[in-house]
Amino acid sequence: MNMKHIVLLFFLCLFSCRAEGENQAQQIDQILQVYIDSAGQDMLNSNLKGGYTNISMNDVYGITDNAPVSFNQKKDADTISYIEYVAGSRRVLVDSSASQKIYESKIALAMTKVINDSTNYSINDTMIVHYNSSPTLFQVANVWYNGQLKFTKVQDQPNIVKIVK
Repeated sequence: MNMKHIVLLFFLCLFSCRAEGENQAQQIDQILQVYIDSAGQDMLNSNLKGGYTNISMNDVYGITDNAPVSFNQKKDADTISYIEYVAGSRRVLVDSSASQKIYESKIALAMTKVINDSTNYSINDTMIVHYNSSPTLFQVANVWYNGQLKFTKVQDQPNIVKIVK
Protein backbone atom coordinates (compact mmCIF):
# COMPACT_ATOMS: atom_id res chain seq x y z
CA MET A 1 0.00 0.00 0.00
CA ASN A 2 1.37 3.39 -0.87
CA MET A 3 1.24 6.51 1.30
CA LYS A 4 -1.77 8.00 -0.59
CA HIS A 5 -3.90 4.98 0.21
CA ILE A 6 -2.91 5.03 3.88
CA VAL A 7 -3.80 8.75 4.22
CA LEU A 8 -7.09 8.20 2.37
CA LEU A 9 -7.97 5.24 4.61
CA PHE A 10 -7.12 7.30 7.71
CA PHE A 11 -9.50 10.13 6.69
CA LEU A 12 -12.29 7.72 5.79
CA CYS A 13 -12.02 6.12 9.22
CA LEU A 14 -11.91 9.51 10.91
CA PHE A 15 -15.07 10.82 9.20
CA SER A 16 -16.99 7.58 9.71
CA CYS A 17 -16.49 7.79 13.48
CA ARG A 18 -18.55 10.96 14.00
CA ALA A 19 -21.18 10.99 16.71
CA GLU A 20 -24.62 9.81 15.65
CA GLY A 21 -26.38 13.12 16.49
CA GLU A 22 -24.11 15.19 14.25
CA ASN A 23 -25.95 14.11 11.12
CA GLN A 24 -29.33 15.16 12.47
CA ALA A 25 -30.79 18.15 10.61
CA GLN A 26 -32.29 21.02 12.54
CA GLN A 27 -36.10 20.97 12.36
CA ILE A 28 -37.52 24.40 11.42
CA ASP A 29 -41.01 25.52 12.47
CA GLN A 30 -41.32 29.24 11.71
CA ILE A 31 -44.39 29.76 9.50
CA LEU A 32 -46.91 32.12 11.08
CA GLN A 33 -50.57 32.47 10.10
CA VAL A 34 -51.90 35.83 11.32
CA TYR A 35 -55.67 36.37 11.35
CA ILE A 36 -57.17 39.80 12.13
CA ASP A 37 -60.81 40.00 13.12
CA SER A 38 -63.08 42.80 14.29
CA ALA A 39 -66.56 42.02 15.62
CA GLY A 40 -66.60 38.77 13.63
CA GLN A 41 -65.47 40.44 10.39
CA ASP A 42 -62.43 39.24 8.46
CA MET A 43 -60.41 42.48 8.43
CA LEU A 44 -57.86 41.11 5.94
CA ASN A 45 -60.52 40.69 3.25
CA SER A 46 -60.31 43.94 1.29
CA ASN A 47 -63.55 43.05 -0.55
CA LEU A 48 -65.53 43.51 2.68
CA LYS A 49 -66.59 47.00 3.72
CA GLY A 50 -64.17 48.21 6.40
CA GLY A 51 -61.56 45.57 5.53
CA TYR A 52 -57.88 46.48 5.42
CA THR A 53 -56.20 47.32 2.12
CA ASN A 54 -52.62 48.14 1.17
CA ILE A 55 -51.05 45.92 3.83
CA SER A 56 -47.27 46.15 4.22
CA MET A 57 -44.74 44.81 6.69
CA ASN A 58 -41.41 46.44 7.57
CA ASP A 59 -38.49 45.01 9.56
CA VAL A 60 -37.93 47.32 12.55
CA TYR A 61 -34.50 45.74 13.20
CA GLY A 62 -33.60 45.95 9.52
CA ILE A 63 -30.31 47.40 8.36
CA THR A 64 -32.15 50.36 6.80
CA ASP A 65 -35.31 52.18 7.91
CA ASN A 66 -37.13 50.89 4.86
CA ALA A 67 -36.71 47.11 5.09
CA PRO A 68 -39.83 45.47 3.61
CA VAL A 69 -40.72 41.99 4.82
CA SER A 70 -42.38 39.63 2.37
CA PHE A 71 -45.58 37.84 3.23
CA ASN A 72 -48.47 36.19 1.43
CA GLN A 73 -52.15 36.87 1.83
CA LYS A 74 -54.00 33.57 1.77
CA LYS A 75 -57.39 32.12 2.55
CA ASP A 76 -57.99 29.05 4.69
CA ALA A 77 -60.51 26.25 4.02
CA ASP A 78 -63.30 28.49 5.40
CA THR A 79 -62.20 31.31 3.02
CA ILE A 80 -61.03 33.46 5.94
CA SER A 81 -58.09 35.65 4.93
CA TYR A 82 -54.80 35.53 6.80
CA ILE A 83 -51.23 36.77 6.49
CA GLU A 84 -48.69 34.00 6.02
CA TYR A 85 -45.29 35.10 7.25
CA VAL A 86 -42.43 32.66 6.69
CA ALA A 87 -39.20 34.60 7.17
CA GLY A 88 -37.37 37.68 6.06
CA SER A 89 -36.99 39.91 9.08
CA ARG A 90 -33.72 40.24 10.93
CA ARG A 91 -33.46 38.19 14.12
CA VAL A 92 -31.67 39.69 17.10
CA LEU A 93 -30.24 37.47 19.84
CA VAL A 94 -31.95 38.37 23.15
CA ASP A 95 -30.92 35.46 25.40
CA SER A 96 -28.51 32.59 25.22
CA SER A 97 -27.47 29.51 27.16
CA ALA A 98 -25.19 26.63 26.27
CA SER A 99 -28.00 24.63 24.69
CA GLN A 100 -30.57 27.21 23.58
CA LYS A 101 -30.80 30.69 22.10
CA ILE A 102 -33.76 33.06 21.93
CA TYR A 103 -34.04 35.41 18.95
CA GLU A 104 -36.45 38.29 18.38
CA SER A 105 -37.88 39.86 15.24
CA LYS A 106 -39.88 43.08 15.32
CA ILE A 107 -42.20 43.88 12.43
CA ALA A 108 -44.22 47.04 11.79
CA LEU A 109 -47.51 46.43 9.99
CA ALA A 110 -49.14 49.27 8.07
CA MET A 111 -52.69 48.85 6.82
CA THR A 112 -55.28 51.17 5.33
CA LYS A 113 -58.94 50.95 6.17
CA VAL A 114 -61.40 52.52 3.74
CA ILE A 115 -64.12 54.26 5.73
CA ASN A 116 -66.05 55.72 2.80
CA ASP A 117 -65.34 56.67 -0.82
CA SER A 118 -63.13 59.60 0.12
CA THR A 119 -61.74 58.75 3.58
CA ASN A 120 -58.94 56.31 4.36
CA TYR A 121 -57.73 55.49 7.85
CA SER A 122 -54.17 54.28 8.47
CA ILE A 123 -53.44 51.59 11.05
CA ASN A 124 -49.90 51.05 12.33
CA ASP A 125 -49.37 47.94 14.44
CA THR A 126 -46.31 46.11 15.76
CA MET A 127 -45.66 42.38 15.96
CA ILE A 128 -42.78 40.92 17.97
CA VAL A 129 -41.84 37.29 17.35
CA HIS A 130 -39.59 35.26 19.66
CA TYR A 131 -37.89 32.14 18.33
CA ASN A 132 -36.28 29.28 20.29
CA SER A 133 -33.20 27.80 18.71
CA SER A 134 -31.34 24.64 19.69
CA PRO A 135 -29.11 22.37 17.64
CA THR A 136 -32.12 20.21 16.75
CA LEU A 137 -35.01 22.73 16.57
CA PHE A 138 -35.70 26.30 15.45
CA GLN A 139 -39.28 27.37 16.15
CA VAL A 140 -41.60 30.25 16.91
CA ALA A 141 -42.04 30.50 20.67
CA ASN A 142 -44.23 33.56 21.29
CA VAL A 143 -45.87 36.41 19.39
CA TRP A 144 -46.83 39.80 20.82
CA TYR A 145 -49.14 42.09 18.87
CA ASN A 146 -49.24 45.73 19.95
CA GLY A 147 -47.62 44.78 23.25
CA GLN A 148 -50.04 41.95 24.11
CA LEU A 149 -49.06 38.28 24.12
CA LYS A 150 -51.23 36.67 21.43
CA PHE A 151 -49.51 33.33 20.80
CA THR A 152 -47.49 30.77 22.73
CA LYS A 153 -46.22 27.70 20.91
CA VAL A 154 -47.99 24.40 21.52
CA GLN A 155 -45.82 21.52 20.34
CA ASP A 156 -46.91 19.89 17.05
CA GLN A 157 -49.60 22.55 16.42
CA PRO A 158 -49.55 25.17 13.64
CA ASN A 159 -48.47 28.72 14.52
CA ILE A 160 -51.84 30.48 14.27
CA VAL A 161 -52.03 34.00 15.69
CA LYS A 162 -55.54 35.43 16.12
CA ILE A 163 -55.84 39.18 16.58
CA VAL A 164 -59.17 40.67 17.64
CA LYS A 165 -59.53 44.43 17.20
